[in-house]
Amino acid sequence: MKIRKTQARAKPEKTRASDLDVALRLRREDALPAAPAQATQAPVQPGQQTQASADVPRQAQEQKASAEFRRRQEHQSAGGRRGRVAPEQHTPTTGRFFYALNVPASVTGPLSEAQRKLKGNWRITTREQMHVTLCYLPSVPLARVAELKALGTRLTQTLGPLDVRLRGTGYFPNEGSPRVWFVKVEAEGLDELAAALRAGVQALGIETEELSFKAHITLARKKGPAPRLPPLLFDLGWTAGGATLQRSHLQKTGPVYEQVGTFRFQAPAQSQPAAPPGEDSPHSTHHPDANSPSPAPSPEAQEPS
Repeated sequence: MKIRKTQARAKPEKTRASDLDVALRLRREDALPAAPAQATQAPVQPGQQTQASADVPRQAQEQKASAEFRRRQEHQSAGGRRGRVAPEQHTPTTGRFFYALNVPASVTGPLSEAQRKLKGNWRITTREQMHVTLCYLPSVPLARVAELKALGTRLTQTLGPLDVRLRGTGYFPNEGSPRVWFVKVEAEGLDELAAALRAGVQALGIETEELSFKAHITLARKKGPAPRLPPLLFDLGWTAGGATLQRSHLQKTGPVYEQVGTFRFQAPAQSQPAAPPGEDSPHSTHHPDANSPSPAPSPEAQEPS
């Protein structure tokens, strides 16, 4: 019986000891300094982007798309019809140019009368377009046109007026399959002037036509099946007092020529001997004789411009 009482009494003491340990442990925890609060956001590692920085490219893309949409709307308004985008304007940096002799009205008139004989798909050269090409330049930087003007002035200032004569008509490349109908031109010193212009242009590093020079006036170009005319002879001529530099603008209806430079032959003209009685003067004009043969064009003749 005594033993049982001792055990019964020991239980409350053990319980009180446990409560005391818990209280002491709580006091010690209260006395300790508070632990630092953990960061709510993990630090950004190198190479990683935050959500805010990731939104920047998306915002830039949205702004770019909005600007592109406004631009297309403006183009559609300029285009007229709904949904039609107006084409962007293109400013050329090169152009087609050529040195030439202009043809006076006293010569273009009879040539125009001869053109009326053409039948079929021929596109005639208008009187305003008639010229004698001296040197053709297919692609000239527009920034270098001033150099071409200076070259023309330098090469023509020592020349005198040229006595130009017309001869017979011909076809290029040949009469069997013609593409161009032209009339041959002759003048003393004309070949030398054309050669000097070509050499001067090439010395500037500007491209020139590779075909050999054959003086002519283009009268018509063939655009489809069309009958050919028999050879025509012209006894026409004029005194050329200068040359020009012209730019060719290609249009659907044909080329349009813009004169951009003029060069006078400044040397004094040589006196012309009087024509013997019964012979025509160098500048007499006659209507073409459709029954007269004309010299056959040279096989290496260039395509007239």
